[in-house]
Amino acid sequence: MIFNLRTFSVALFLLLGVLSAFQLGKLKFSFDFEQFFPDGDEDLELFREFIREFETDDNFLLVAVRRDSGVFEQRFLEQFHDFTLKCRELPHVVESQSLTKFSYPVRTPFAITSIPAIHIDQPERYEADKKRILGDERFVYNLISEDATTLVVFLKTVNSIQLGQARELMAALDELIGRYDFGEFHYLGRPYFQKELVDMQKREIAVSAIISGILVTIVMFFIFRRAWGVALALFSIGLSMLLFMGFLGATGRELNAMAALYPVLMIIVGTSDVIHIMSKYIDELRKGHHQEKAIVTTIREIGLATLLTSLTTAIGFASLLSSRIGPIRDFGVNAAIGVAIAFLTVIFFTTSVISWFHAGQIIKLGRGQALWEQWMERLYHFTRRKPGPIAIGGLAVLLLSAWGISRITTNYSIITNMPSGKKITTDFQFFERELTGFRPLEFAVFAQNGYKANDYEVVREMDKVENYLHRSPAVQAIGSITTVYKSINQMMHNNNPEAFEMPDNKSEFLRYRRLAEQTPKLNLNVLLSKDEKKARITSRIKDIGADSIKQFGNRLDAWILENTDTTVVKFQRTGTGLIIDKNAEYVRRNLIEGLGMAILIVSFLMAMLFRNLKMLVISIIPNVFPLLLAGALLGFLGIELEAGVSIVFAVIFGIAVDDTIHFLSKYKLVRSRGHNVEDSLRITFLETGKAIVLTTVLLFFGFLVMLFSIHPPSVTIGLLISLTLASALFSDLLFLPVLIRWFYREPEPEPGAAV
Repeated sequence: MIFNLRTFSVALFLLLGVLSAFQLGKLKFSFDFEQFFPDGDEDLELFREFIREFETDDNFLLVAVRRDSGVFEQRFLEQFHDFTLKCRELPHVVESQSLTKFSYPVRTPFAITSIPAIHIDQPERYEADKKRILGDERFVYNLISEDATTLVVFLKTVNSIQLGQARELMAALDELIGRYDFGEFHYLGRPYFQKELVDMQKREIAVSAIISGILVTIVMFFIFRRAWGVALALFSIGLSMLLFMGFLGATGRELNAMAALYPVLMIIVGTSDVIHIMSKYIDELRKGHHQEKAIVTTIREIGLATLLTSLTTAIGFASLLSSRIGPIRDFGVNAAIGVAIAFLTVIFFTTSVISWFHAGQIIKLGRGQALWEQWMERLYHFTRRKPGPIAIGGLAVLLLSAWGISRITTNYSIITNMPSGKKITTDFQFFERELTGFRPLEFAVFAQNGYKANDYEVVREMDKVENYLHRSPAVQAIGSITTVYKSINQMMHNNNPEAFEMPDNKSEFLRYRRLAEQTPKLNLNVLLSKDEKKARITSRIKDIGADSIKQFGNRLDAWILENTDTTVVKFQRTGTGLIIDKNAEYVRRNLIEGLGMAILIVSFLMAMLFRNLKMLVISIIPNVFPLLLAGALLGFLGIELEAGVSIVFAVIFGIAVDDTIHFLSKYKLVRSRGHNVEDSLRITFLETGKAIVLTTVLLFFGFLVMLFSIHPPSVTIGLLISLTLASALFSDLLFLPVLIRWFYREPEPEPGAAV
């Protein structure tokens, strides 16, 4: 009967593995800033209404072409102009604009005509053109750099461009720009981000899987030193990861920016389960038990503990469901499913396979086992002799952690999410340094009390806000319907740059408005709603950090309330940048809520397992230390708490509690056999300590695999998790014995009695 069940389990999992392999081709990758919008936020609802009225604020792709000696050279300008015209033919591009296409309107006695901003075929006029252009706020930082060494082509793309469209556009753009001998060029915009960051995700998953696999192979070799033992462990771990990735492909779940953690998590969680199961099975065989009895005992004693550790790990990940940010919720669900798959694979497949092998085939026994026992014996005696210093050390860690946590900030910036050493990061930095940034800063303008958004009184208030924005060097590319009236006013004054300002009085404004309404090329529909009750002010702000932008926004809101006429018009900040930055607030709130819920659920499971209030307290205290230490490291290392980094706490809590469960489960089992506290602790150290240390060492180096990542948040996550899980090992092996002795005091042995 047992033989039939084992054969059936192995055959079933092998069949599922084959089916999963066919599903890998269906894996979906995505990267979209909208993914990080907090669901249910009132500002998000306003933003969605805003883009329905106008258009999205990230439907652009900028191409900057640099010439070190200056752009005012005829051959360069001819090539650049031809490139600008050809860009209009690119797929999913609605419009292309650059300085070589721009013309100044000129008023004549007979009609309004125009002259080019740059007279490409008249080099003798370049100096005058350059002086006029660099004195025009519409162009500097937008279409030309301040030092006149860079020109920009502005490509307007279709709204909400998707990954497939982005790939098609970028491939065509790369092919087009390759026809010209531009020495240096840079891209910035949503299509470029989508393509490059999804490619980064694929690279991260492949690299992390390969390096983790190599690491696990090395660890397994040092543990088992037998070909069959290493092969069985690796095959079990690989099968669980294959089943998980196949599940993701079959169910159509998208892999987002956090997907690079999946291979590491699956390999590490699977390895931890495999080590505990195989170590216990080998221990039972070494006691002289038959293979069938050994595997039954292993499943009965370690299987329950492994089930509980899998549940607590899954709960840790599931705590991310409290987040209002989609990718974080998806990561929590997927990771929890992965933990369940790893557990089922180990319990049904691994136990079935190893039960056909005896100890000598799985592990090379010898001096190594004796060394482990010596180390565990010494550690046991250390906790018995030094309870005071251990307690004082714990208190010192608590105080130090509290100080570090007080230093945490959420002033993260986009650049921290850019891949290291890649062109997309260099391009982003180039635009931040030489031209406009990427972060949109938008304002929804609502006309009040019967006014229309293009009335003189409303436009005048808009101009006040824009003038205030101009005072901040971080804000650039400011535009609204005021630009139209300023441009007409400049035209009426012979295109004098100093005349780029609002008309002096209402009668002049009304005359300009009639003229603007007769000029359809002005595209007022993207600046003014159809019912003329709403308008927009567009701008972009440098990547100065979420908290810094929030502080600037609060000052700006206060200034608007104090200095504009709210009976005429109301302003409200909106746009992609504002919504993403609000994540910082939700990250902090959801982190506390999610962890609080996870701790309550895990406490309930602990209470069900131990059915003792003292053991519940003992089990929770050591797992608070890693969480506090992780927060302290964020503060001391100056790492901003952002959406990606926030998952560290769920990972730490979910995994750190595993060793606590294994330790206390073994202790409870030994106590139930009639041993006293000290004997139970000693046996627990000797029989469970090795597996706990080995799994933590694997976890430590496993997450350090993330140091090979080109994605800075992944590097941070790997480093934090590794360091704090190492602290969790010390917390369990040092604090648990001290707490058990403190809660379960026994009479001191008589003088001369054996210890």
